[in-house]
Amino acid sequence: MQKNGYLDYKEIIAEKVGTVLVETGLEKEALYALIEYPPDEKLGDLALPCFQLSKLLKKAPNVIAQELAGQIDPTPYFAAVKATGPYLNFFLAPEFLVKTVLEKIVTDGANYGSRTIGGGQNIVIDFSAPNIAKPFHVGHLCSTVIGNALYKIFEFLGYNCIGINHLGDWGTQFGKLITAYKKWGSAEAVEKGLIKELMHLYVKFHTEAEQDPSLEDEAREWFWKIENGDEEALALWRWFKEISLEEFQRVYDLLEISFDSMAGESFYNDKIDAVIEELKAKQLLEESEGAAIVNLDDYGMPPCLILKKDGSTLYATRDIAAALYRKKTYQFVKALYVTGAAQSLHFKQWFKVVELMGYEWAKDLVHVPFGLVSLKGEKLSTRKGRVVLLEDLLKTAIEKTLAIINEKNPGLLQKEEVAQMVGVGAVVFGALSVNRIKDVTFSWEEALNFEGETGPYLQYTHARACSILRKAGLTPGADITFVPDKLNEPAALRVVKMLYLFPEKVLSAANEYEPSIISRYLIELAHSFNGFYHECQVLVDDRDLQQARLVLVWAVKTVLATGLGLLGIKAPEQM
Repeated sequence: MQKNGYLDYKEIIAEKVGTVLVETGLEKEALYALIEYPPDEKLGDLALPCFQLSKLLKKAPNVIAQELAGQIDPTPYFAAVKATGPYLNFFLAPEFLVKTVLEKIVTDGANYGSRTIGGGQNIVIDFSAPNIAKPFHVGHLCSTVIGNALYKIFEFLGYNCIGINHLGDWGTQFGKLITAYKKWGSAEAVEKGLIKELMHLYVKFHTEAEQDPSLEDEAREWFWKIENGDEEALALWRWFKEISLEEFQRVYDLLEISFDSMAGESFYNDKIDAVIEELKAKQLLEESEGAAIVNLDDYGMPPCLILKKDGSTLYATRDIAAALYRKKTYQFVKALYVTGAAQSLHFKQWFKVVELMGYEWAKDLVHVPFGLVSLKGEKLSTRKGRVVLLEDLLKTAIEKTLAIINEKNPGLLQKEEVAQMVGVGAVVFGALSVNRIKDVTFSWEEALNFEGETGPYLQYTHARACSILRKAGLTPGADITFVPDKLNEPAALRVVKMLYLFPEKVLSAANEYEPSIISRYLIELAHSFNGFYHECQVLVDDRDLQQARLVLVWAVKTVLATGLGLLGIKAPEQM
């Protein structure tokens, strides 16, 4: 039985059990949700725990499991259906599994795991968003690569994704930077040092302001000039922005990430007045100590600050204006905001304000938080100059990879290109290999470690599969044939079972906004494949056996490349 074009054993089990229990009126969806994968393959490939059925059927769970086992016909999908205590365990029929899964991969190729459930609907993904005139550091890595992976995953599921880089190009930090530039900087120094010089000036401002607080007033005055169209202030702001964008682009080029919109905060300046007027008209705006707020006491949150005492806007004001603009422009079914967990309250507040404004689509606004990135346990701080530049990290990873290639495989063709794929892949996979909400302590050693469960390990496994196929001269197409029952060794079946899971893992990654589900899956697939490779020789005299094993190798290569691609990582064919 196929669901969304894929073999779905949970669907099959729910259908079979539902037919036996038809008189109970139990929904098939409810049964589907109960089915799980046992921790030990000796207990079966899938299992239905019968605890929740106990109340409904007024019988002990183990009795229910025993009765169901005697009433379900396993063919052709299962080799056996057995009761073990309160669990109804299902053992897959090997030949049916192998034939169905491998034929599907051979037919679909790189599209295996994709779906059309999105129906071309728009999803807006707001990610990366570094601040102009500040360095693009490792703290921005998570937002950038998580957002890019979600873009690719949702696109793979049939959605039309709009990637937005909401650049931090507005705010009092520009007043601080201009103040520092006017006092201690020069055009020559900035032209020479670019963003590193801007960072130096920014750090110096905060060091000096600790001794001379009047500098803060000077900075506010310069930002006021920017907001009010002062020519000198605007010219400096544009210059700093231009330097930053060139710097950012070099990083995006290394990561091979692009955006559909680079509209930063300043883009929404002329759209804010309408938001303020709407909040007033809907009687949501209140005065509090000279500032304008939306009171959120009834929802257990502090007030959402809309205007400061001096009438200037805040992040929330601009975010609301941006959401209204994006809904009107893109008619999204979902808008994702990939930012740090520390901003969770901010998003809850302004999401609630949009809801109070009467927009039912507020429910489609989703904050996708990730953990804090710290440096040896200390918080990254641009003000104190305590950052690791992302460009430096990526270039170091590439250089280290090239050194390894020169040592171990100096004759490798296009080794600079492969070094970039592997070096960048190591950094990206490192950021996507753990649950996104976990805090990460950055260390050069870990970021550049190619041993163990890493991106380079997956890329090497992919290259190994490509090498086997090259030696055999196999280039599978939709017309390839193989004998399924030749893949009856436990090591081969473990690989096929892993391949079966890929479409389900992609869907879970989208539903949970969690690319690490795919990362962990790929590691397990690579482990199972390398186990197969060591236990089962592929190039053998038995032509049918060799052909079946080659098809399995090709399927693994295909799914590894697709999975890595969804994470924004390249899959080199030689390493």
